Amino acid sequence: MNRVCVVMGVGPGNGEAFVRRFCREGYKVAMLARSEDYLKQLESSVDGAHAFTCDMMEPEQIAAVLSDIKSALGPVSVLLYNAGGGAFKNVEDATLEEFEANWRLNVGGLVAATKAALPQLRQQDSASIIVTSASAATRGRANTAPFASAKAAQRSLAQSLARQLGPERIHVANVVIDGVVDLPRTRQMLPDKPDEFFVQPCAVADAVWNLCQQDASAWTHELDIRPFGETW
Repeated sequence: MNRVCVVMGVGPGNGEAFVRRFCREGYKVAMLARSEDYLKQLESSVDGAHAFTCDMMEPEQIAAVLSDIKSALGPVSVLLYNAGGGAFKNVEDATLEEFEANWRLNVGGLVAATKAALPQLRQQDSASIIVTSASAATRGRANTAPFASAKAAQRSLAQSLARQLGPERIHVANVVIDGVVDLPRTRQMLPDKPDEFFVQPCAVADAVWNLCQQDASAWTHELDIRPFGETW
């Protein structure tokens, strides 16, 4: 069986872990990010990984790349929307342009990706769309106004997609990561934190892989992930 997974937003951390996990399971994995150099390095080291440069804030690029992926690898059966980021400011300090940029990346990119991928996903007996979210989607702190509002909209969109596409056996799930992902830059920012403080990308990838294996009679539509010691 030809199985194709698209990971949108690949960098050191969850994105790379998704690529490695699905490649290990025999998928052809299309990796999307703006950094061609990074993708090419990963492509050369992971069997089954294929690099496609794309800016997730550009809907026309997304549509074109999804078409290229189908031609090169075959129709997509798993779409992992891992693109994210934002401005961490309060409503007074953040500009309207920063609010818009947060929405374009977290919501607009997901809309464009879903529209482009749906004809391919519908060719499968079952398929998955998994969205990487954050605890900001469920609570807006004072200095997360642009990011939190965009993530909340993304979460609501994922729920809408789940209700629309579930009857077509397309499983849509939103993964809320409540914690600090273990990355070189987060270790540098928090040098005094112990190992168990951080969310391990490989563990997140395992959780996402398991979501994609669920029986349609018991789908998870939202999954919270946090370290055992995280206050919530």
